[in-house]
Amino acid sequence: MTRQPILYAEQWWLRQRFFAFFLIGAGVVASGYLYWQLHRLAGSNLVWLLYIPSGALMLGILVFYRWRAFLEPRSQGLHVSGLLKSVTIGWDVIRNARVQPLQAHFDGTRKRYITPMVRPLLDKPALYVRLKATPEQLAYVRSQVGDRLLDGEVLALPVPDPDKAAWEIGSHLPEKAGPGANQGGGRRRGARSRRR
Repeated sequence: MTRQPILYAEQWWLRQRFFAFFLIGAGVVASGYLYWQLHRLAGSNLVWLLYIPSGALMLGILVFYRWRAFLEPRSQGLHVSGLLKSVTIGWDVIRNARVQPLQAHFDGTRKRYITPMVRPLLDKPALYVRLKATPEQLAYVRSQVGDRLLDGEVLALPVPDPDKAAWEIGSHLPEKAGPGANQGGGRRRGARSRRR
């Protein structure tokens, strides 16, 4: 079972890490300089010391989010984890998995979800998982993963290797949606032999 990071967390890390390191560096440099000048830390200058734990906290959240945001096919279902919540979607609830550009997930009214964190990923392939769930199940999945990932019955996940993820998911589904069913063209099992 291959665990793959959800790339929204990676984009957040790439965009925000500078500010975390800047807070830590500014706190260290400014408080050190003031201590060197005054030979003590005056009460009005203690605010610079607060930059250090603030930057460290921000850095910790970024690292934690990168570690927590992933998907992983497991024996009981597809596990999708976010910053604070996670959900395991049973194999019986998954209809199929396919790969297409992430842009398709944000067409129409969903353009409001295109943030600076999402924009670099729009042209890249993403994993699309179509569910065959009841409204109650869909509401629960949405409450765990959020509206950005789930649109109707379709879960769109930007991951480093969506083809591999689609193959692994397909291997857990019934034969009609099994390995290769959503890969298209010559990747399907027996596709070449049928063309001959």
